[in-house]
Amino acid sequence: MTKQQKLILFIAILASFVTFLDGSVVGVALPAISRQLGGGLLTQQWVNDAYLITLGTLILAAGSLSDIFGRKKILTIGLYGFLITSLACAIAPSSLILIIARGLQGVTGALLVPSSLALIISAFSGKAQAKAIGSWTAWTGIAFVVGPLIGGLMVDFMSWRLVFAINVIPIAVALWLLRTVVTARTTTREKIDTHGIWLGIVALGGIVYALIEQGRYGWGSPLIYATFGLGALALASFIVHERRTPQPMLPLSLFHTRNFGVGNVATFFIYGALSLQGFLLVIFLQQTAHYSALAAGMSSIPVTILLFFLSSRFGALSGTYGPRLFMTLGPIISGLGTLLMLSVRLPTDYLTQLLPGILVFGLGLAITVAPLTSAILGSIEQAQAGIGSAINNAIARIAGLLAIAAIGIFIGNSITLAGFHVGMIICAALLIFGGILSAIGIENKSASAPTSSS
Repeated sequence: MTKQQKLILFIAILASFVTFLDGSVVGVALPAISRQLGGGLLTQQWVNDAYLITLGTLILAAGSLSDIFGRKKILTIGLYGFLITSLACAIAPSSLILIIARGLQGVTGALLVPSSLALIISAFSGKAQAKAIGSWTAWTGIAFVVGPLIGGLMVDFMSWRLVFAINVIPIAVALWLLRTVVTARTTTREKIDTHGIWLGIVALGGIVYALIEQGRYGWGSPLIYATFGLGALALASFIVHERRTPQPMLPLSLFHTRNFGVGNVATFFIYGALSLQGFLLVIFLQQTAHYSALAAGMSSIPVTILLFFLSSRFGALSGTYGPRLFMTLGPIISGLGTLLMLSVRLPTDYLTQLLPGILVFGLGLAITVAPLTSAILGSIEQAQAGIGSAINNAIARIAGLLAIAAIGIFIGNSITLAGFHVGMIICAALLIFGGILSAIGIENKSASAPTSSS
């Protein structure tokens, strides 16, 4: 690995790290936020999902921007924007202002992930690319899992507001290092699909609003079925529009490539389960099992360790042997680990009731994440790396968004022991289905070689 490649990998990891960190660090702070600002589970869901709505919708547009204007320019704008909106979240005086700031934070965060991953795709090739993606995946996965630990430290010993302010240092370092990176425009695409962007926002916003607020108003409320219907109509219009427009935000033709299409469907189920499990675990441990925020955050440390030591290794193995075996076994193992958490009772003993399931879940996750990313991005051309990575990350974020928004339908307005068990069963089912889908649909080709449409 050359010096320039090491620099690009480090910058890509830093830029994506803060995005994934903010998607997970907030979870452990939600009980403290609702205690200070009010609103209960509804506030907790909206603080989490406002970020994911804009991130999940605009990350597709950001992938196009990355391909049009260059990875470096979009990454720089995203880093400055994420810094400003993170500080706005930290000083928010009310739940409404915090929710608005979280939505704006998602807008700027959307610029970071596709640009950073596209940097890696353009700088590496062959097995080195698969290994680099494995390293990127390991660190971003660690951000996703270590977030609750960092949030727990901040909440218990300082303030929940600091969970947003911690972004300052990694963003400053990334901006300083980015000055020495040289990138080029990689596509002739000229137009941004603004119509598609607005349809996507209305679709996600309407559906998520109905899923979250149905607990307050009920499904019979005109407000609920009207917003859900509007979201569904916008979603259908979005698909029709994307099929017809010459330069779509979501190029549906990419899904004709088998590993890209199947891999993204598997991503939806796997990452929906991952987001939902993290959301349920940290809130259950604090509000029902009466753990401290720090103890709740520390519960996921074993997953972090497994990801750190194993993700890069499995990414390299995927580059050599192909992704299908890893994408099959990994989610199924994670699903079995999730089912082990059904042994949780009150009072909750971490070592005997939670740790075994968390270890098995973490092993499966480490087996899954890098091969999944390599299979999807290795199946398309480098010129499409920005939009390809954007699509995959948007699907992952939208999956988590919808899973968390919908969980109230199954468990009600609080996370009781029974509700936690129901949530774990749902997570396990999603994970196992993702593994079965990968076994059936993924082609066992080199993760770095583009595959033909099928």
